[in-house]
Amino acid sequence: MKALFLALFSVAAFAGEALSGAVEKQPLNMSAIIMFLIFVGATLGITYWAAKRTKTAKDFYTAGGGITGFQNGMAIAGDYMSAASFLGISALVYAKGYDGLIYSIGFLVGWPIILFMVAEQLRNLGKYTFADVASYRLRQTPIRTLAAFGSILTVILYLIAQMVGAGKLIQLLFGLDYEIAVVLVGVLMILYVTFGGMLATTWVQIIKAFLLLSGATFMAIAVMAHYNFNFETLFATAVQMKETTSIMAPGKLVSDPISAISLGIALMFGTAGLPHILMRFFTVSDAKEARKSVFYATGFIGYFYILTFIIGFGAIVMVYQNPQYLDLAKQAIDGGSPILGGDNMAAIHLSHAVGGDFFLGFISAVAFATILAVVSGLTLAGASAISHDLYASVIRKGKADGLMEMKVSKISTVILGIVAIYLGIAFEEQNIALMVGLAFAIAASANFPILFLSMYWSKLTTRGALFGGSIGLLTAAVLVVLGPTVWVDFLKHEEAIFPYKYPALFSVTAAFVSIWFFSITDRSENSRKEEEAYEAQYIRSQTGIGAEGAVEH
Repeated sequence: MKALFLALFSVAAFAGEALSGAVEKQPLNMSAIIMFLIFVGATLGITYWAAKRTKTAKDFYTAGGGITGFQNGMAIAGDYMSAASFLGISALVYAKGYDGLIYSIGFLVGWPIILFMVAEQLRNLGKYTFADVASYRLRQTPIRTLAAFGSILTVILYLIAQMVGAGKLIQLLFGLDYEIAVVLVGVLMILYVTFGGMLATTWVQIIKAFLLLSGATFMAIAVMAHYNFNFETLFATAVQMKETTSIMAPGKLVSDPISAISLGIALMFGTAGLPHILMRFFTVSDAKEARKSVFYATGFIGYFYILTFIIGFGAIVMVYQNPQYLDLAKQAIDGGSPILGGDNMAAIHLSHAVGGDFFLGFISAVAFATILAVVSGLTLAGASAISHDLYASVIRKGKADGLMEMKVSKISTVILGIVAIYLGIAFEEQNIALMVGLAFAIAASANFPILFLSMYWSKLTTRGALFGGSIGLLTAAVLVVLGPTVWVDFLKHEEAIFPYKYPALFSVTAAFVSIWFFSITDRSENSRKEEEAYEAQYIRSQTGIGAEGAVEH
């Protein structure tokens, strides 16, 4: 099997060399199973409660716009803190030391952009999806079509990674067959979204975020308590365990400047172009609450990444040389010290070391809840792109009945769920790092440039957005295929045609330059009208006058 645990955790797949390992079932943990069943039962109860309150398309897409800034910030954090964040980043710290912290910062740098330049404008201009904003003053059919396909492609690529991850995690921890585990996740995902819509999805994400933050906080405190809350002692012990000071120095994860810059651009602009994250800003009542959402989300996520750094070093000092958590047979063969289940199990083993079987069960159940929350948000974003952007706005030209639109969205959810189950099973034994890289590259290269320039550049035209977005998308896809991840690791060629793993520096540049060129060379009558409409759009984006869906106070 190729890098099975690389396939386990979505975004962390960028650093695949640190995240490979074999899937080995652990002893059946009844506390994990019991807590897993409690979580599923509680969330299905929430779905039933939400279903009775989901009557209109607005309820289904945005929870009626009645989510508070704090609640939405917690839900965004729940949506964003995937298993990659918890197990993947802590595994990177465990394997690479200081570089793991540098990598986790990449996930944070996109949030100031969202806070200061996207959230308020998005809420004031849009209704249900980011395509509402991108097409606000441009021609609806071509722009919504491009935005919808960019969203759907990003969602599907992300979903595959999450489904494979969920299947492997359940197979590992609960002893179920992989196929049954994937079907279970898919069915739960369909139930949450189809019946509960955004309201159920939001509360699943809030609960998951609370559990994850609580569990990670306990683990970090337990680790620090062993060293009298002295970081210097913790790091010195880790260096002694690894018998090298290199874990406290940067440069082992991304060695050349081009790759470092390209990875940073992918994480920064990709975050600001993820459809399931952008969709969350329509669930609050106004722009002020949207800003609060980002403020709280950034705080929760930043705090969480600090915890993963402590957890990673805690795994070094408490798991790295502990025979209980090592595969001693492999150690005898290759002279290393492989951890049971691969490096991604470092946080799971640490939870057992600091809290015993009960806490191991809790963290295992939380890790699974993490994936469920993320796939629910992804599925809702994909279904919204199909029903609102393609069906209601392109096919029905904005004249669709709200109830029919919601029905199409629910049908789309079921179809997406079935597709996700099928692809999750089909890609079980494949290295899918390429899909994760491509998902972020597409979000950064196709979604973000169009969204950003539609709000801040008056000369953007339909032709520029269409050609530029398409070129960005195709460039990202082609460079990923020609790069080392696919051309060498997957297709087994000796040398990659494109030498870098991360294409975002080139594809994002291509997108912005193409949008600029095809816009300024557009001399059509439509281009003049689109430029003239910018002033009214800018006023609304800054003031919120005429904004859709505001809650009456």
